[in-house]
Amino acid sequence: MPTDHLKIALPTTDELPCSDDIPVDNEDQNFVPNFLLFLLNTIWAARMDWFFGVDMAVYHTTGVNPRVPIVPDGFLSLGVERKKGGKSRKSYAVWEENEVVPIMTLEMVSHSPGGEYDEKLDIYAKLGVLYYVIYNPEYWRRDQHQPFEVYKLVDQNYQLQIREPYWMAEVGLGIGRYQAVVGGIQQELLSWYDEQGNRYLTAEEIAQTERQRAEQEQQRAEQLAQYLRSLGIDPDNLPSE
Repeated sequence: MPTDHLKIALPTTDELPCSDDIPVDNEDQNFVPNFLLFLLNTIWAARMDWFFGVDMAVYHTTGVNPRVPIVPDGFLSLGVERKKGGKSRKSYAVWEENEVVPIMTLEMVSHSPGGEYDEKLDIYAKLGVLYYVIYNPEYWRRDQHQPFEVYKLVDQNYQLQIREPYWMAEVGLGIGRYQAVVGGIQQELLSWYDEQGNRYLTAEEIAQTERQRAEQEQQRAEQLAQYLRSLGIDPDNLPSE
């Protein structure tokens, strides 16, 4: 990490733009990272040492100018406050986060290539981002890449990893694709996974599973009561022990 910034007065996040003001060009660029954020709010509800940013400017001192940010579609930092000083972040400045850089960044490729496989890859490598995830479900043939790729920083260079879902041991999470039904429409999403490759369920899925379990228990109770009645036993007046 360069130390030149220690000699100059760096701007605060109150003085810096929260993003690059470049609009996303498809709805999934907002939906998929936000889905990961909402799911993480369930998985790590009791933890206060992480932050997941969506379309938020990350300011750093490894580029030509600390006022020029990189804006991932999503990024995860560990060892920082969920709410910085009890307030929501406007942007993420590494020098205001005890020099904690994101441990994972996510870029979603759109119909307008944005340097995901070259320029941004170099920026994240210089910044020291351990895991760089590129999700390209629509244009991977055009770009001659796979729809889902995870790169890990090894000796200051990114190496493409294999396996899906991919377990990020340093993060304590796996990431991969799955088929979901959202608003009655089936589509592919990214999700978090545990070390055994089990997908973490959403709050809605957990509630639905609990409802189904309760319904099954009710059905078993009704079947048992019906069986007892067939034997001439009143299930509502069973002898007590």
